[in-house]
This record gives sequence, structure tokens and C-alpha cells, in this order.
Amino acid sequence: MATSGKYFLGIDGGATHCRARLRDAAGAPIAERTGPAANIYINFDAAMHVVRNLIGTIADEAGIAVSARPQIALGLGLAGLQSKVEADRVTLALGGFASVRADNDAVIACLGAHGGDDGAIVIAGTGSAGMAMLGGRRILIGGRGFLIGDEGSGARIGCDAVRAAVLAHDGLGPSSELTASLMRRFSNDPNEAARWAAHAAPGDYGELAPLVFVSAAHGDPVAEAIIAKAIRAVCALTEALHKAGAQRIALLGGAGAAIKPLLPRKVSAWLSEPLTDATDGAILLAGGALPASMLERAP
Repeated sequence: MATSGKYFLGIDGGATHCRARLRDAAGAPIAERTGPAANIYINFDAAMHVVRNLIGTIADEAGIAVSARPQIALGLGLAGLQSKVEADRVTLALGGFASVRADNDAVIACLGAHGGDDGAIVIAGTGSAGMAMLGGRRILIGGRGFLIGDEGSGARIGCDAVRAAVLAHDGLGPSSELTASLMRRFSNDPNEAARWAAHAAPGDYGELAPLVFVSAAHGDPVAEAIIAKAIRAVCALTEALHKAGAQRIALLGGAGAAIKPLLPRKVSAWLSEPLTDATDGAILLAGGALPASMLERAP
């Protein structure tokens, strides 16, 4: 995947925020920046606007003039990118670089977690997915978007909590401090909750997930049931990847970090720590290098 770029810019465009990191050809870090969400599944044009602004900001910080940007090899992992057609559309939207390679954000997370070697990941962040890269094969499990997937994710946890709150208000489900707390956010008006939900993005639901985890830790029965469902989903993704032949599986994402201590011992035994993050995975996608010290696995 080598390329002639003098600089390698990796972009992790997620459903909650967008991270960019610039390294030189030897892998030394130059600059890093964070911007808002860049989810082409939600809004392609808005996502490209975020990416262009972030590229401009980080290039300016590094002192790279517009005329020198053909020396930058660009790698992007974007939430919602599912096909070569979409990848080509991203590439066409970002001209003027040494090269542009775009793929799903799960791909760059997997590349980063295992330093470009074989391995698998379970992402449980705003969304969720399982990804394995084994002997040149790519295996994607889940990752079908918020409407029909994302089980075990922060967005799904938050959505389940809002649903539980409205059901409790209407006498159709159990009530608890969690459901009461959420309904207070909507002035105890289920119609207000419905209006909010009609325009809520996955990230909006994901922002509610920490409250659900805290409530579950304090013994709230509704929260406990929601978190138990998320744990089962993460276990199912992990087991599916293990059955597919993955020997190293990393659990990633904010929801994943909260769920990890709650996993059964059998599933925990399949997990390993990621070597680096998805932004560096995007640099690897672009054909860049990482310092050797970052790729050393713990004994």
C-alpha cells in the first residue's frame, strides 16, 4: 500500500465526531485535530464539508501550503460508507491530494487495532459492528446502521432508554428512577419526547448512554435490563468473530469500554488490547507508516 506522499493524513469520521492526524513518511506525528461528526449515511454533503474543513485546519497548523497538498496521501474511514460506489464518491469529492483512499470506519479501526496485521474488532461506540481482516478476507458482522442494527451501541442503549421512559409514562412498561429522569427532560410530556425523537440523530441517543450505565450501576432495574441487552449483543458479535477464526479481537468504543468489565469470563478471554486507534488505522489505509514502538504487543 506504499504511496509517494510526503505526508500521511488519517481521518476517522464517526457518527459523533471526526478526528484527523497528520504524520510524516517515517510515522512521526505532526498535528492532530478533532471536528464534528462526519457521517455520510446521515448527510453526505455535510460530512464532506466537515472533512474539508478539518483537512484545511490541520494543514494550516502544520504549515503546509495549498500548493503543497498534492504531497499529502489521505486515508479516510467514514461512518455509513458501505460500498465501492460510496468510496469512489468520497474520492471524487476530495481531489488535489497524492492519493485518497476511503473505507468504512470499522476498517480503519481494525487496521489500527492490529497494526495492519490480521485481527478483528468489536466496535461499540455510537454505533456497533464486528469486523475481521483475516488472510486478505474481510468479514463484516453487523454495522447495518441505526435503523436496523447497532445493537450494543451507545445509540441503541439511549434509544432503548427513551422508549422505556415513554412506555413507563403510558403505563405500558415498568417505571424507575431512570424512566422518571428521562421524562423530566421532556417536561413529562410524551409528545415532546416523540417530537425530539423524530429529529434525533444516533449521536443524540448516544449522549444518553452514560446515564443508563450509571443508573444500572446503582441498581435501577430498567437500566439493568437495557445494559444486559447490550452485553448480550457485544457477546454475540465477539463470539461470531471468534467462530470466523479471529485469534485477536479488540473491543473498541465508549460503550465497549463501559461494557468490557461486565462481560462473561469466556468472552473476555478472547479480547486483546488495541495497538493504536482508528485515526492511525486511516494513516495505514493511506499507505503510511507508524513508529515501531507503537506496534509492539504486550507479552
